Amino acid sequence: MARLLDFGLANIELWRSEEMQLVQLMVPAESAHDAIGALGDVGLLQFKDLNADKSAFQRTYANQVKRCDEMARKIRFFHDQVEKAAFAIGHRALPDKGYDLDELEGKLDELETEMLEVNGNSERLARTYNELVELQLVLEKAGSFFDQARVEAQAESFERMYSVPEAMDAPLLESALPSDASKAGRLGFVAGLIPQEKLNGFERLLFRATRGNMFLRHTPVGSVKDPATGEQQEKHVFVVFYAGERARTKVLKICEAFNANRYPFPEGPARQRQMHGEVTARLRELHTTIEAGERHREAVLQNIAFNLDQWATQVRREKAIYHTLNKLSMDTSRRVLVAEAWCPLAAKPRVHEALRQAAQASATQVSAVLQPLVTGDPPPTFFKTDLFTNCFQAIVDAYGVGRYREVNPAVFTIVTFPFLFAVMFGDFGHGLIMLMFASYLLMNEKKFLKQQLNEIFGMAFAGRYCIMLMAVFSIFTGLIYNEFFSMPMTLFGGSRMRCFKNGALQPAVHDLRVCPEIGGEVAFPPGINPYPFGVDPAWHGTKSELPYLNSVKMKMSILLGVSHMNLGIMMSLFNNLYFRDRLSTLCEFIPQMIFLNSLFGYLCIAIVYKWLSAKTTDLYHVMIYMFLSPGNVDQQGFLFPGQAGLQVFLLLIAFAAVPWMLFPKPLILKKRHEASERARSMYDMVGLEQDEDEEARRGLVAGHASSHTHG
Repeated sequence: MARLLDFGLANIELWRSEEMQLVQLMVPAESAHDAIGALGDVGLLQFKDLNADKSAFQRTYANQVKRCDEMARKIRFFHDQVEKAAFAIGHRALPDKGYDLDELEGKLDELETEMLEVNGNSERLARTYNELVELQLVLEKAGSFFDQARVEAQAESFERMYSVPEAMDAPLLESALPSDASKAGRLGFVAGLIPQEKLNGFERLLFRATRGNMFLRHTPVGSVKDPATGEQQEKHVFVVFYAGERARTKVLKICEAFNANRYPFPEGPARQRQMHGEVTARLRELHTTIEAGERHREAVLQNIAFNLDQWATQVRREKAIYHTLNKLSMDTSRRVLVAEAWCPLAAKPRVHEALRQAAQASATQVSAVLQPLVTGDPPPTFFKTDLFTNCFQAIVDAYGVGRYREVNPAVFTIVTFPFLFAVMFGDFGHGLIMLMFASYLLMNEKKFLKQQLNEIFGMAFAGRYCIMLMAVFSIFTGLIYNEFFSMPMTLFGGSRMRCFKNGALQPAVHDLRVCPEIGGEVAFPPGINPYPFGVDPAWHGTKSELPYLNSVKMKMSILLGVSHMNLGIMMSLFNNLYFRDRLSTLCEFIPQMIFLNSLFGYLCIAIVYKWLSAKTTDLYHVMIYMFLSPGNVDQQGFLFPGQAGLQVFLLLIAFAAVPWMLFPKPLILKKRHEASERARSMYDMVGLEQDEDEEARRGLVAGHASSHTHG
């Protein structure tokens, strides 16, 4: 049977998973790091965890893993700082001899300390600078309030001095004014800045808290950086005048509640001008200092950005090495580490060479020992893929990974997946667009492989060969559907159909859609063959276009789907023959093939026969009444002579295949399991009897010895 089904598929490298072997690796402790690193570069070993009973904190190299986690945190911090500064991160390959773990840790500690200090200084300088900018605005805007008030006061005083009193008995001297009017109370004030959106609430609360015994002046100053947050905000300069200490306390608390920044403001104009000059000079000094700090920060970040990717790669590598070392067990002398790993047989020479080079690099006197182990554990499944087959294997693995040495569906997926996509997508124009995109990816393949792509583009680039095949098949199915961006094509000329009325050709009718309206019918002229390839353009735009195309595509989908299911069942036969599983062949493969093809296989044969015989039989009617009225075929469901008897036979074998699939195999497996349990119990009983006989024999010997001694 195996020879009968030998189609040369076994010669395909991807047909079955790689042969695996469990190996034991004994590595000296001083060269373990280099050996595991070299094996990681090979990338073909799967290590078993020999310390599964220990927690992560009880393992030998737990401290080294913690150190790598801390270095990874620092690298993430550097990455955030570089991204905020909008610097490009350099992507470089890891050198043959990078930093030692201790050297890299010290380097990262030093850079983190420097970055934290630089950031702290920059934040303090920026806060001070923003505070001085706000103070300068207060001095300018609030000073204009006082200047305006002085001008108005002088004008009022001048007017009062030179104006004639309205009443003849009005006093001319200030000393003659009433005592209450002559005692002018001294007013206090608070100046500062407040965000524009809080101004209305600030004013209302001041008015209510002081019962109207205050005076507020404010003016907008535009967008200003807030010293606390560093964000741009629309702000107003305000001055609040009040009378009394209680009012002052209330005003200060309200300013604090609304996050209003208060600044000192001198009363005298001379002192205001002096303070304004000092603030301006201080701003110039701070601006120079901040620029120097930014240049230093940029230099540090550029150095970090240049090496960041290399450091991140090295930290990930070191963490992976120590994580793997934690899976190894250590002997009692703590000089040798013992590992167990699954290795492909074809990769053993590469593994030996990697261990030899690691021993030379570490300058150890004892090299690692690699020896095979015999085990009953199932090996892992590993497929050796290349750039072309990798994306198709990923598609299959997304649905599930097969058992060891099972047939790999990816061999057929290379063709079936793009083709079934094209059956759904088929359009000549859309296929050309996909072909151009796939060609662009393939032409720049080497360049993109060296770059770190984003998630979306990286996904498209990983499937570049699949996209190429989908484009080619879409062009092919587009030719079959005769569609170019959903428009009909005339690559093989126009339609061969013509309009006939009463058997006479109507040459004046060029648009075949008009033919039914004049009482004619569309048909092929005598001796004219149909359209050479694909759907005839005459169907486009007609009332029956959609039903016709849907019918064709649905029937084609049924044919492809049933063929695909048959292929899947045939792959189970290949597995049964390889593993010599006759039970699955007899109780699964045969009834599955009978059930599938007696119903859906018959439907496919009916579809093809209907196309070839040009019959108008309703296949829905055939399949429905095959179950509802077996043995009876009416005129609407007639296809060929003997159809009724064939349908009854197919139904009977389909119904017989259902219990054949469900019951024999579980019952046989149950009996096998019970037989193995009985055999195991018999072996245990025999072993127990042997132990009892051995103990009795030892007792007899001891009794004879004691009797001889007493004698």
